[in-house]
Amino acid sequence: MRGLEYIFRPKSVAVIGASTHKGTIGHEILHNIIINDFNGKVFPVNPKATVIHSIKCYSTILDVPDAVDMAVIVVPREIVCNVAEQCGQKGVKGLVVISAGFKEVGGVGVKLEEDLVKIVHKYNMRMIGPNCFGIVNTEPEISLNCTFGKTKALPGKVGFVSQSGGLGEAIMNHARELGLGFSMVASIGNKADVSTNDILEFWKDDPQTDIILLYLENFGNPRHFTRIAREISPNKPIVAVKSGRTRQGAAAASSHTGALAELDVGVDALLDQCGVLRVSSIEELFDVASAMSNQPIPKGNRVAIVSNAGGPALLATDALVGLGMNLAPYAGETKARLKKALSGIGEVHNPLDLVAGAGGEHFKSALSVIKNDRNFDSIFIIFVPPVTINQMEVAQSILDGIKGCKKTVLVCFMGAGEGSEAIAYLKKHRLPVYIFPEAVAKTLSQIDIYRRWLERPRGRPRLFKTEKKKVQEIINQAVKKGEKAIIGKEALEVLRAYGIPAAQYYIAFTDEEAAAAAEKTGYPVVLKVNTPQILHKTEFGAVLVDLRNAKEVREGFNSMKKKLPQLKKNEKYSVVIQEMVTGGVETVIGMTTDPSFGPLIMFGLGGIYVEILKDVAFRINPLNDIEVGEMISGLKSYPLLTGYRGSEPIDMTVLKESLLRLSQLVSDFDQFSEIDINPFIACHTKGKSKAVDARFIIRQT
Repeated sequence: MRGLEYIFRPKSVAVIGASTHKGTIGHEILHNIIINDFNGKVFPVNPKATVIHSIKCYSTILDVPDAVDMAVIVVPREIVCNVAEQCGQKGVKGLVVISAGFKEVGGVGVKLEEDLVKIVHKYNMRMIGPNCFGIVNTEPEISLNCTFGKTKALPGKVGFVSQSGGLGEAIMNHARELGLGFSMVASIGNKADVSTNDILEFWKDDPQTDIILLYLENFGNPRHFTRIAREISPNKPIVAVKSGRTRQGAAAASSHTGALAELDVGVDALLDQCGVLRVSSIEELFDVASAMSNQPIPKGNRVAIVSNAGGPALLATDALVGLGMNLAPYAGETKARLKKALSGIGEVHNPLDLVAGAGGEHFKSALSVIKNDRNFDSIFIIFVPPVTINQMEVAQSILDGIKGCKKTVLVCFMGAGEGSEAIAYLKKHRLPVYIFPEAVAKTLSQIDIYRRWLERPRGRPRLFKTEKKKVQEIINQAVKKGEKAIIGKEALEVLRAYGIPAAQYYIAFTDEEAAAAAEKTGYPVVLKVNTPQILHKTEFGAVLVDLRNAKEVREGFNSMKKKLPQLKKNEKYSVVIQEMVTGGVETVIGMTTDPSFGPLIMFGLGGIYVEILKDVAFRINPLNDIEVGEMISGLKSYPLLTGYRGSEPIDMTVLKESLLRLSQLVSDFDQFSEIDINPFIACHTKGKSKAVDARFIIRQT
């Protein structure tokens, strides 16, 4: 990635704003560069000093006699632009701007940041920041720590990007406590120039980085993120925590689809589609990273539990099963060997309870057997230290027991005490240790999500023959009339133009016309009020179903007319007569527009309860043939579609194809902000599935 090599692997670094005063940011950054044994030249810059840390200090960057690859800027915001200009004149290739008070505070800070970016671009430099914690590179050939924290990062294979400067020191400290080593750390602050996407590009082929961790507040360019993440994820796991899980404005959504997208489903959809693991906290981020950086990816979701305490083992079981993991039983030769090796423990079950008095030899004996059982992919060890048992002996026995093991092994040491030598010993030997069993269960579940993503077949988009011109004509007519939505007959015509099956639709202005339309359609029929004033007709009692003869249709027409709200001036009362589609499951298909990610395609259980049940799935458009299958199978109500308690399965082919056709429609027309097809009745009989109602909200420009 252009210029980032000079930031992360510089041969010379200037600290502009270096200070002689301990406790200041300028002092701490220079101090960290020195004590971390940076393998390059260091130049302090401060007009008020001649020597700092026994190193000659220069008044300005222009006074430095040697070439400077990268400059760390720690000066008041008012002079940052002047300093950056001098760096450009000097030929500096990269900047790390620690100084704050820019876009993040608004006002004049916004203008200062804009001016700073112009200078960076003018001299073809790259810049991290402003308002950041700094960067770290632990490669022995570089050994660079340009942060103002007190924690020295352990070397390792994990790259970490944070969009929050404030989290820097806390993250470095927590990682060290876990024994988690970094290849590089980048706190990118305001992302005025170098973005998360740029760092990902840089680490994609970096041999020192095997796992990438992200703390995200926003995506910048989501499509760029998607592209690069999809390239990286098959080879290097990416684990992300994204803040800001809710967004305002869902209450104003005018369709079911828009209201259902209240949470940041766009983030979930994007990360899932490009293989990025989303975790809910910084703690979980590092729990997963500890496992993935030290243990192999398991080949399946089958977990063996070995514990010396029944209660924690049951908690682990509940957590694992609740997360979809599989606790296969000990069987056959494994069961027999365990019984022989652990005489006196009673029945052999999974979880395997070694009882409280079990010592190191018990763990070693059990693990020596289980590690060779092909019925398990992971081993989950729980140890609650009794006073009578030596913790270090147990730790050593665990390592002896799993020697040569190719499975994923995670350990939970409950109540071991702060500063436990046994825990430190296990971590030193690349065995991740957790305090509570639920954390281990969650970690194994997250790793299994990644495994399943790796095993997914890569889908292909599909393009269908459509009547695109007809849809454009319908849109033009609606815009010409000043309509905010395309509903009713025209909405169903849009669907048919793209090959999405839709129920026949007749408009009647009198009770006789309604009866005639019903005869033409064939009984039973549905009668609905035809007015754009009522979007959700069921709420107003504006829908009558299962009308079986002309008399019922006439009566329905007239009774509905009496109880409706006043219509707009010049709007004549009319109703819609449709065939009553039966023998299927009501689903909802739709689209909403996320301000960051663009169109999201939605599928879920439909009908009048759609916003109550909220059993829906979202994916970023466009969809491929694999993704539509995952959307459908991921619903809690999926068994209703495949045949439940003797019911017939629905026509899955037409349902999947309808989602793909809607995806193509959305790609072809950006005039729609929301689309709501509710219900789309997915029928058991082939050729009977149909959209009954639809609504296209026109984007307001």
